[in-house]
Amino acid sequence: MKTTTALAASASILAMMTTTPGMAQSMDDLIAGARAEGMLTTIALPHDWCGYGAVIDGFRQMYPFLEINELNPDAGSADELEAIRANRDNTGPQAPDVIDVGLAFGPTAAAEGLITPYMVSTWDTIPEGARDAEGYWYGDYYGVMSFIVNTDLVENVPTSFADLLKPEYVGQVALAGDPRASNQAILAVMAAGMAQGAEPGAAAAEAGLEYFAQLNASGNFVPVIGRTGTLAQGTTPILIQWDYNALAARDTLAGNPPVEVIVPSDAVLAGVYVQGISAFAPHPNAARLWMEYLYSDAGQLGWLAGYCHPIRFNDLAARGVIPQDMMDALPPAESYAAAVFPTLDQVNANRDAVVANWDAVVGANVN
Repeated sequence: MKTTTALAASASILAMMTTTPGMAQSMDDLIAGARAEGMLTTIALPHDWCGYGAVIDGFRQMYPFLEINELNPDAGSADELEAIRANRDNTGPQAPDVIDVGLAFGPTAAAEGLITPYMVSTWDTIPEGARDAEGYWYGDYYGVMSFIVNTDLVENVPTSFADLLKPEYVGQVALAGDPRASNQAILAVMAAGMAQGAEPGAAAAEAGLEYFAQLNASGNFVPVIGRTGTLAQGTTPILIQWDYNALAARDTLAGNPPVEVIVPSDAVLAGVYVQGISAFAPHPNAARLWMEYLYSDAGQLGWLAGYCHPIRFNDLAARGVIPQDMMDALPPAESYAAAVFPTLDQVNANRDAVVANWDAVVGANVN
């Protein structure tokens, strides 16, 4: 179904695409420029994250003249910015054209001159609060922090951050990233702090760091970057990660082993990710063409099929273009009812505090 949707979207993208603010070319010129470049270089896009495998396939089918060069699928947001810095004078295959990073990293990249503005043809349907006014970065999707639990190994499924401190979970709890570099892990710390009653931002970061220090001291925390494989093998039978990653892992495992995905009762933290184009992109036309695809209905539905709520969700829903089977596959709406969307300032304050103080407060080298 995704393939058919992707191909059908080609005509609508062409129809919408005209010269608008932040756009230097018509769609015909953009395609011609991308064809001449012949490649798009992405970074940090694992195929089981947010349905990216199918999204990339849909883009490749629409523009088969482009080679998709995929760098370091398991990189964190900080790694993505470092890849731009390290390759600003390099037009070779190690220089990323585009990035997909946590909300806090978009303004950082813009302030440092690492990304360049671009407004896609569907710009007006992206909520104003989820996009930079000048087009440097723009929200792509969001989810909520959750637990995924291997129920072959965990008899009593934890339903809260408070539960994870219980002695029965010794050697079982892990993060899905290094909290000094991964946006997912950094925000997991904030969620833990919010579960202690702290306000999002620096206060939640402090409380979250203290929580993980306690989790580590008790022996419950496993200093390993958790993945679907480590979950299944039992190295990290309880993993804290975005709900869309947990739901995708559940589908991948297909009952071997059985897992449960839980939205913790004591903190429902929503996290937004953002897209941007490298200011030093070796393939700038291909990068813009990629963004046009991601923000078309086809790209947005591709993310939704991967359990991510696309940033244009309200627009898609209002126009009735979301297939019912996609809606039925999502967690119940009440799971998101209490979701807290922290402000950019709160996200930045949390990130700075977690990155700066994880080693000193928690003392667990996650790798």
